[in-house]
Amino acid sequence: MKSKLVLLYVCLAASATLVAAEPATQTSQTLPPPVTEQRVAELKQLRFGMFVCWSFSTFSGKEWTPGITNLDLFHPTGCDVEQWVKAAKAAEMGYILFLAKHHDGFCLWDTKTTDRKVTKSLLGRDVLRELRQACDKHRIKLALYFSEGEWAWPDPPDGKRRNNGGNNPQMKQAQLKELLTEYGPIEYIWFDYAVGDGGLSHADTVQFVKALQPNCFVGFNNGDQEGADIRLGEMGRPGALEDHAAAGPHMDKKAGAGYRLAEFTYPIVPPHEGGAMWFYSLPRHDQLCLPAEKLYADYLGAAKYGNLFALDVGPDYAGKLREIDVQTLRKVGQYIRGELKPPPAPSSK
Repeated sequence: MKSKLVLLYVCLAASATLVAAEPATQTSQTLPPPVTEQRVAELKQLRFGMFVCWSFSTFSGKEWTPGITNLDLFHPTGCDVEQWVKAAKAAEMGYILFLAKHHDGFCLWDTKTTDRKVTKSLLGRDVLRELRQACDKHRIKLALYFSEGEWAWPDPPDGKRRNNGGNNPQMKQAQLKELLTEYGPIEYIWFDYAVGDGGLSHADTVQFVKALQPNCFVGFNNGDQEGADIRLGEMGRPGALEDHAAAGPHMDKKAGAGYRLAEFTYPIVPPHEGGAMWFYSLPRHDQLCLPAEKLYADYLGAAKYGNLFALDVGPDYAGKLREIDVQTLRKVGQYIRGELKPPPAPSSK
């Protein structure tokens, strides 16, 4: 009897090992582990970050730059990630939100999924790798922006396209796997739905991300919000988590499946004629910049409501932040540290 019990125990243990070794099937019915209060608190402490948009649109002078087949359009004379990170630190920012891929499909990391990548460009450097190293060196966190779809991907099966974007769920998953397994911990992913979900639903996208990095928050700037734990606010403002109007004009006014945190973002360049806003605009706009006092006021608003404030600052043709941006960010940091007398609070009238 004793030998039979031992044999039974061995069989059960082997069976359990085999089950554990099998990867979990990622479906919208499989719920991710609950987000802990500690993790929410950690992200809230980041408070203020720099959104870095740098891609084809930097050199086209347009917000969207479809139809590019020659990578030589991306021709920076350099790339100074140290300058980016030091400017963020001077502004008391806790993280950098980096554009890994826009709708054009140009990848700012050394992906194995396509030749449309920065290491095949004239620059020939893995910008994300360098940024990760600089962030680690200066003890600043890293988040990523990722366009879910691409203009060049094939039409979805039903023949309908959202802003000329198609489906390629395998590519989307392969690229996310690289980003989440080869570039260290990612605080959150800012998914852009402007050209669709790429053929992988938002619920399944959340499951895929959480299987690789359970602590990585996931947000979508539009579309289905199932599974999103961070509410994104493109052109948004400070506001309570239940104040969905604070998410700005682009977010669907739907209740999230379980928002735990709210983010808002806008460019440091004020509205203007000609050129881009989220990316570097044009040389003639090099002196256009929102005042430090406006940015400091929204920093205080983010602190009040427990938001993340991702201020967009686009590097120029040389891969550097404009001098006016660097000076403005330094002044915001001086206000935050108390080195300068804070400006009067904006009137509530």
